[in-house]
Amino acid sequence: MSANSFTKTLKRFAIAVPVSLVLASGAALPRPASAETLADALVGAYEHSGLLEQNRALLRAADEDVATAKSALKPVLRWAAGLTQSFGTTRSSSLLPAQSTESLKASISLIGELLLYDFGASAYRIEGAKETVLATRQALVNLEQQVLLRAVAAYMGVIEASETVELRNNNLRLLTQELRAARDRFDVGEVTRTDVALAEAQLADARSGLAGAEGTLLRAVEEYRNAVGHAPGNLSQPPSLPNIGGDLASAKALAVRTHPSIIAAQHQVAAADLGVEANEAAMAPRITLNGQYGLNETFDSEAYTRSGSVGVEVGQTIYQGGALSSAVRSSMAQRDAQRANLHVVRHDVEQEVGNAYATLASARAQLEASDRQIRAARIAFRGIREEATLGARTTLDVLDAEQSLLDAESTRVSARANLYVAAYSVLAATGRLTAQDLKLPVQIYDAGAYYNLVKDAPAKYSKEGQALDRVLRALQKD
Repeated sequence: MSANSFTKTLKRFAIAVPVSLVLASGAALPRPASAETLADALVGAYEHSGLLEQNRALLRAADEDVATAKSALKPVLRWAAGLTQSFGTTRSSSLLPAQSTESLKASISLIGELLLYDFGASAYRIEGAKETVLATRQALVNLEQQVLLRAVAAYMGVIEASETVELRNNNLRLLTQELRAARDRFDVGEVTRTDVALAEAQLADARSGLAGAEGTLLRAVEEYRNAVGHAPGNLSQPPSLPNIGGDLASAKALAVRTHPSIIAAQHQVAAADLGVEANEAAMAPRITLNGQYGLNETFDSEAYTRSGSVGVEVGQTIYQGGALSSAVRSSMAQRDAQRANLHVVRHDVEQEVGNAYATLASARAQLEASDRQIRAARIAFRGIREEATLGARTTLDVLDAEQSLLDAESTRVSARANLYVAAYSVLAATGRLTAQDLKLPVQIYDAGAYYNLVKDAPAKYSKEGQALDRVLRALQKD
């Protein structure tokens, strides 16, 4: 890679990476002061998620595995130095005294080695590492879907809990009025003490329900804070449902082709196949080019020697306690496991699509039924309350009608929240719930940016290596 092209890649990487990893887009997008939309929540989840940051780092580690595998085909250059103190005695005749000998020698050597041919073992490992990178990228995409789906569920959870609290408050106010009316009617002898007690009991139950709804709201707020990265503001009503498109059969066919879990499993199978080839090739001979240049000097004399050698070496491991054969069998077992995993993942994805469609249909039917139930319950409540003022209905009838209306309205709130979560679950099940598919206003993470920087294993002291070190230091600071 030339210096100019590397600089361009580095600039693109710096733009493509977030503040803490790969998206260095600067400050987060400002949120509206008046109302926070579902898109705002999704943007917050995408930019806040520590889970995405963690797995982007794991992807960078997988990228480095490609560089490590490629380094096996590059020259290995190392140096060695030594200092040797020699001493002893010599005696040439029994009649002569022994003489002490002592010398200090220093040596330094430069050693080089280059793999010429290994029957494809290194090449298989390189391709296997590349397949692992591709699988890790797809795993990251699938994780992105989970993060965004959690944000949708958190957003709708806060709206559902808020509307439930509002319903409970309205119900509490209405029951307070009913209790006051019951007491007034009791004072004038129109109802008995039993009617007042029923109203008091219903009011106490409403207060209990309100306390439970407020607790649910607090939990929903904490879930939102964790999923999105900040406490919910004034949440606006969700937009229209996303375009699901197609029927169940078409959705399953699409998911089998495009879901990141299936694509990741396919790459894992390919990596396992290459692992078998690499371990089988590792049993073949290796041809290497070796070179050495050294300098030796004795300090008590001015003599020194220089030496060098270049040669080609062919070698093969004949027996290693069965380790090589065991490695082949192990890689075969890993290959079989990955193939079985692909089968499992495919069926799981198809089941997820079916479950998502079933939940969506159920939520739609429940929402329609609750609308009809609310209309009927509201008419019934108004009529029964009017009849109660004329003495044709009891207090219990009014309270039951009010409870039926509350139940219908609560069902509608839950059904609408479930409908939105189910719709986005369909997108996730078919592999279409990503920041890019949703056209979120974020800087899309470039999964290939770091790979392009390190795929050729730049040396630490090269211009590319030094620039890469600066990028890594910047990421660590962030």
